[in-house]
Amino acid sequence: MKKMTYQQLRDMWLGFLADKDHAIIPSAPIVPENDASTLFTTAGMQPLVPYLLGEVHPLGKRIANIQYCVRTNDIEEVGDDTHLTFFEMMGNWSLGDYFKKEKVAWSWELLTSDKYLGFPKDKIHVTCFEGDATAPRDEECAKYWEQQGVPRDRIHFLNKKENWWAMASGLGPQGPCSEMFYDRGIPLCGKDCNPSCNCGKFVEVGNDVYMQYVVETPGGAAKPAKLQCVDTGWGLERILCLVNGYKNVYESEVFAPAISIIESSINLPHLPNFSFASFTREARVIAEHTRAACGIIAEGVIPSNTGAGYVLRRMIRRAVRMAKKLGTPTDTFTKIIEFYNTYLAFDRDKVTKTFLEEVTKFEKTLQAGLKEFEKLKEISGKEAFHLYETYGFPVELTRELAAEKNLTINMDEYNAARDKHAAASAAASAAAGAFKGGLGDTGEQTTRYHTATHLLLATLREMFGNHIEQRGSNITPERLRFDFNIDRKLTAEEIAQIEKRINEIIVRDIPVTYQEMPTAEAKKLGAIATFGDRYGDRVKVYSIGSGKNVASLEICGGPHVTKTGELGTFKIQKEESVAAGIRRIKAVLS
Repeated sequence: MKKMTYQQLRDMWLGFLADKDHAIIPSAPIVPENDASTLFTTAGMQPLVPYLLGEVHPLGKRIANIQYCVRTNDIEEVGDDTHLTFFEMMGNWSLGDYFKKEKVAWSWELLTSDKYLGFPKDKIHVTCFEGDATAPRDEECAKYWEQQGVPRDRIHFLNKKENWWAMASGLGPQGPCSEMFYDRGIPLCGKDCNPSCNCGKFVEVGNDVYMQYVVETPGGAAKPAKLQCVDTGWGLERILCLVNGYKNVYESEVFAPAISIIESSINLPHLPNFSFASFTREARVIAEHTRAACGIIAEGVIPSNTGAGYVLRRMIRRAVRMAKKLGTPTDTFTKIIEFYNTYLAFDRDKVTKTFLEEVTKFEKTLQAGLKEFEKLKEISGKEAFHLYETYGFPVELTRELAAEKNLTINMDEYNAARDKHAAASAAASAAAGAFKGGLGDTGEQTTRYHTATHLLLATLREMFGNHIEQRGSNITPERLRFDFNIDRKLTAEEIAQIEKRINEIIVRDIPVTYQEMPTAEAKKLGAIATFGDRYGDRVKVYSIGSGKNVASLEICGGPHVTKTGELGTFKIQKEESVAAGIRRIKAVLS
């Protein structure tokens, strides 16, 4: 394999695809603008769904990037050799252009050519869809792998759970996957050992998805799609680990310096025979969660008790818990943030301030938890969970303190209380549509609400100044939620004025149009660019009105109505504080 640095791997990926006539686009925002079905961008394809559904991309039919992603479904596993909450996904897409033959050839070239990754050819295994009532066995893809030199015994046919992609609803574009795995050389775990058994022998390198079918009705048959697309996702951190021969992702340059900072800061004088190896998992969690928090805060998210802010708070507090366990001082976080700024290039002062403010809040919460603990005569599993849920008090700490009083905690009871709470939270989240793994709703209601957010932002800037910026947006078919920067509560008169101005524009039934143009030209025209530099060379600029009567001019790729009259009546239901200097408006259309 060809050893390379983090930057060399990034440059290799983008350079290879640029040579294959792909337009290189920036990483989209980590917090999706128009997708209420998920808190974060969890895959590189997520921001490109409109184009995979048939909308024309301003940069053409071949697109590539490296996308920052956040996935928290395995957050408790962070600290092992592979799991991360924040990672970079190397991706490329064909929007109705090339398909299986070309993509298989390019994937093989990237994997095995000495010019690129240089994996030993005899160590690569691939998977294809085994077929079922939905669609036939993907012999076509297998044939192209064989043409590249992959023997039949290293082509594994797997079921729909492993080798099929579809949106959460099961409707719309979908199709078979072909995943690539590196054989680590350890013995087979059994006669049926294959890349799906998770025994550790096979490590996934990348996944190519072929969207060649469409399902139009629930339970309906899969039909050939009019637009056949390719979606590719290869994990940067995992590949960096493999090509350099590391045993785990934390040995790479992305994490190793942060781990060293933590190791040098540990202060455990009560452990005379201290061994850093005994606290490897804690150090990894601190490094990984701090990195994730940096990426999320850089997007404008602040710690809170709901949505993306809650996930951010949970990450920071988990990192603090581990730091307390290691006796690591608070300024260690400042050093780690400074290190990660060299990779993620964020506003260091802003990120550090937001992070440390949450650390301080949590330290006060821990003190309150200790006072509550001291009041307890007995400590049941339910009470231990109450300490965790209410005060963020880790059960490990509760057990240690209980032991000092010669008490034990019924962990079965604790786990039962935790699971009951998790089930209730999951049910509530599912009902709200906030934590599904699916993709954005592009239905009529969501389209109306998205257009209304354009009018809301434009009106806020008109009333309070052009320094007003979007700091968060969440849209469902029932309402819009919009966060913006202002240092005070809005008055009742101001709220009424916002409603009045927006409704005046709505009743005028103004056309909503768009133009494709270079990004620089769009910004020169004064179009609002919510996501700063997170745009490609060409963008869509949506205009509500024209000439001197433009009500809104904004760079955007989301769905919009054709005339403002389609919106109905705009009504603000609530205006509230989210954090210092950030207010939130919740509004409905009727």
